[in-house]
Amino acid sequence: MTSPAMQAALDTLQRVFGYPSFRGQQAAIIETVIEGNDAVVLMPTGGGKSICYQIPALVREGTGLVISPLIALMRDQVDALQQAGVRAAFWNSALSDEESRQVERTLREGALDLLYVSPERMSLPYFQDMLQQTELSVIAVDEAHCVSQWGHDFRPEYRALHVLDEKFPDVPRMALTATADPNTRQDLIAQLRLENAAVFISSFDRPNIRYTVQQRSQTRKQLLDFLEPLRGQSGIVYCGTRNKTERTAEWLQEAGFRALSYHGGMSTERRDLHQDRFLKEDGLIMCATLAFGMGIDKPDVRFVAHTDMPKSIEAYYQETGRAGRDGLPAQAWMIYGMGNVMFQRQLIDQSQTPEEQKRIEHTKLNAFLGYCEAATCRRNNLLRYLGEQAHTPCGNCDVCLNPPELYDPTVAQKALAAVYRTGQRFGTRYLIDVLRGRATDRIVENGHDRIKTFGVGKDLSVTQWRSVYRQLLIGDWIISDPERHRAIRLAEHAGDALTGKHLLELRKEARASDRVASTGARRRTTSHSARPQDEHPAMGSRLFEALRALRLDLARSQGVPPYVIFNDRTLLAMCEQLPRTEEEFLQVPGVGKQKLQRYGEIFLQLLREH
Repeated sequence: MTSPAMQAALDTLQRVFGYPSFRGQQAAIIETVIEGNDAVVLMPTGGGKSICYQIPALVREGTGLVISPLIALMRDQVDALQQAGVRAAFWNSALSDEESRQVERTLREGALDLLYVSPERMSLPYFQDMLQQTELSVIAVDEAHCVSQWGHDFRPEYRALHVLDEKFPDVPRMALTATADPNTRQDLIAQLRLENAAVFISSFDRPNIRYTVQQRSQTRKQLLDFLEPLRGQSGIVYCGTRNKTERTAEWLQEAGFRALSYHGGMSTERRDLHQDRFLKEDGLIMCATLAFGMGIDKPDVRFVAHTDMPKSIEAYYQETGRAGRDGLPAQAWMIYGMGNVMFQRQLIDQSQTPEEQKRIEHTKLNAFLGYCEAATCRRNNLLRYLGEQAHTPCGNCDVCLNPPELYDPTVAQKALAAVYRTGQRFGTRYLIDVLRGRATDRIVENGHDRIKTFGVGKDLSVTQWRSVYRQLLIGDWIISDPERHRAIRLAEHAGDALTGKHLLELRKEARASDRVASTGARRRTTSHSARPQDEHPAMGSRLFEALRALRLDLARSQGVPPYVIFNDRTLLAMCEQLPRTEEEFLQVPGVGKQKLQRYGEIFLQLLREH
């Protein structure tokens, strides 16, 4: 039987957001917080994290406080909430003095349902004192992985958020993130003092995203081949340097695409203009450095392309997760080369971070390279790294669709045997020297020139053996210990592969000549594989395009992104359901009472004409 509080939550979901029921673990999370308890929420991008704190903030007495790292995220969330009739505001450095004073007055009057602030503002004693005089319904720390040194986007100012436990002991607190491996989870729980919180971990699987990774051969041709079938779609092209974002945007424009650039070296005015256009216009490509996009709520990004490697699997997962937030088919495409890897390693080594942090970052980079070279389903490798039990092969990644050439299983056995016979105390460089029969002073001193494995791998190059070990790492067959200078040890179940009970086949490292020779073949198949799979039948129809055009006109007149009025999924539902009355329009997912009042008549008029 539904409790009164949860009935109120469900009524709020329907009335404000226009959805008939909660998804996945949302109901359990919301009930936990409404009852006054803390929660840690790990949920993939597009999984509905924001609902998990917005509903409790609307049901419980007081103002919900959301701590968010980026101005763009706050603005998007507030725009969408205000469209739904929620009393929401943000308070950050983008506001004028008078606007800040107005937000403060509204907060003190208790006239806000939700307030978004930055961690920097949260750390101000004046702001903390003011909040202690305010009735708070819930405190949500969004992008909570930023608190952890293990997280891919560590923000030192997040460390100060431990004061929430001391200053607001009676307010339920939430930590939410879409990206956190087991180490990051443990660290963020400790840092935010949420040891007694209920932990909710949803599946990290994004089945609507097709993952494709290619070795670099001819960057521009590879990227253009990928983009050609996606003309007119919104997307992000990530580049490793500021200069590359500018150059990529220029030659995409020359190729007939609508493209803009975004990086930290641009003026604030130009950067804000480009971001605003990307949010508010359809069919734009943003060529950006890797920092762009965290917290961007644009749901209709149909592809994310990486022309350079991110620094970790977590960063890659979060960046690719910006595609297909609406649940419709989307693409995640990347090319990489060893030049990328060496550049990333150089950045780590030259950074001013402590040695322990450098070891962590090297471990993460090696794991990501292992993902790129893996011979098994990409989706399963991503999920396994994030601590989720592997599924059956997805059938929707490049490895599943076009299986690579594999090594004989004895190659994996030799690599694992080298780890075992040297005592699980050495890194990959040492192990490869043993396999290739290099009698270095250290190897001779340790007596490892006399073990059975010495010299059994002379037929493979150093580069090929490195690839083998990276694949074993991402496949969870070996463990790289950052506490022991990345010494390799066997995973608990590695004995099956070592003894031959499990035949482990790994992807072959292609020679440079092979990569060039295969470029033409890849070009011939890319167009087919880049086409969104299982595309909705109404996508691109005359009615759908008419609804998009109407939405765009309304958005421009209000100065808001089109998706805060209705997202593509809601427009597609209109095409399917063809509502003719207000009652029928209210049954469309994503149409709440406020939006019915604002837009019902004008959208119904268009729908009746088709």
